[in-house]
Amino acid sequence: MMMCSRLRPSLPRLLPLRLMGTGTSKTVAVKQPDLLSASLAFEDPSAFRVKSLGELLRALGIFRLCSFPVLVNNSGKLMSVARTLLGRRGFSLLLRPTVYAQFVAGENESEISQSMEKLSMLGLRPMLAVPIEEDLGESTGEKRYDNNMEAMLECVKLTTLMAEQPYDLNLLVRAMDGESINFPGLDDREVAHFLCGLQRLNKIAEASVNKVRVLVDAEYTYMNPALSLVTMAMMKKFNKDGTWIWNTYQCYLKESRSLLLEALHLSNNEGFCLGVKLVRGAYMDKERKLAEKEGRQDPVHQCWEDTNDSYNSSLDVMLEAISQKPERYRIIVATHNEESVRRAAKRMEELGIDNDGGSVCFGQLLGMCDHVSLTLAKEGYVVYKSVPYGSVDDTLPYLVRRAQENRTVLQGIRKERDLLRQELYRRLSLRRGS
Repeated sequence: MMMCSRLRPSLPRLLPLRLMGTGTSKTVAVKQPDLLSASLAFEDPSAFRVKSLGELLRALGIFRLCSFPVLVNNSGKLMSVARTLLGRRGFSLLLRPTVYAQFVAGENESEISQSMEKLSMLGLRPMLAVPIEEDLGESTGEKRYDNNMEAMLECVKLTTLMAEQPYDLNLLVRAMDGESINFPGLDDREVAHFLCGLQRLNKIAEASVNKVRVLVDAEYTYMNPALSLVTMAMMKKFNKDGTWIWNTYQCYLKESRSLLLEALHLSNNEGFCLGVKLVRGAYMDKERKLAEKEGRQDPVHQCWEDTNDSYNSSLDVMLEAISQKPERYRIIVATHNEESVRRAAKRMEELGIDNDGGSVCFGQLLGMCDHVSLTLAKEGYVVYKSVPYGSVDDTLPYLVRRAQENRTVLQGIRKERDLLRQELYRRLSLRRGS
């Protein structure tokens, strides 16, 4: 992850990473457009026929609880109280078969492998999410960073099993290669820390390239300039002949489209492939409070419609670029919004981008919007599920943050609940009739 002050890049912890298996990649340049399949209305409950009865009941129960704003908004406090009252063991026994089983792949290699095999059987691909949650000032010390690096390297192993900155990219690439670089604006201690961080990231990238793709998540706006700078340097070094390092763009930020256009321009000038993870965003409340506190303009779009326009515009930019140079650009349409998914599918068809070519893929969180993921996979699109792993204690902060980030999705998944319920009623009717 990366820490960054408003005026200058500061010290890297570790970038928040997600890792995707490679899969096959092909793109058809020209294709006769057909009407999109009616199934992309995502109204067919048969998508859930692959789930067991227990999985249906668990999902219905959890999504019902998630429909109450007070529970989602206070999930962190409620889980903390429950852990205090039940004790560590009791709390783990409560969460493991419920929330943990719904949203987490497992704790050990055997459990994770089983989860991956199940995803593969459903036509879905795993995108391992390292459950490291840390904000500015929460942790210090080189040992913590080394431990984080080891977690990233373990993630590579598991996946293989199934702004305004005065530093150019060449300077950072040389630092990653071990050259002692003096970065203006940083003192000796900060430079040493920065170099250590860059070399850690270099080690992770070297272990990943030609095995898995590394997706760097975006963070708060006070981290993103340095975060993107280092990610672009990694792209320059490792994305010469393929898209191994990807960056994330948060479309709820007013500057997102311009940042994406800058990245496309930079990748063209510097000669590296660009991988883009497109999301709406996750830190709206905190960004607005921080901007108000510091007397800055709100960086977030004022309404949901503006965010949608930003997302769709950025999506169109990338799809146009992919249609022209499919070997140079990649995008993962990371969204739970059905309209955005349909829009992407329609534009792919219009531009002649093959469903399963690998230039365009879709992504949703494990345990959420399965009616979208399973339907897309059935129609031949490349679909990844973001898969956290680890113990209950390790993944709890991750689960709380994901719940808070996606609270509007969790509180509005009435359609998915209805489809789950229809499939449940169908099975109960079959049992009564047999």
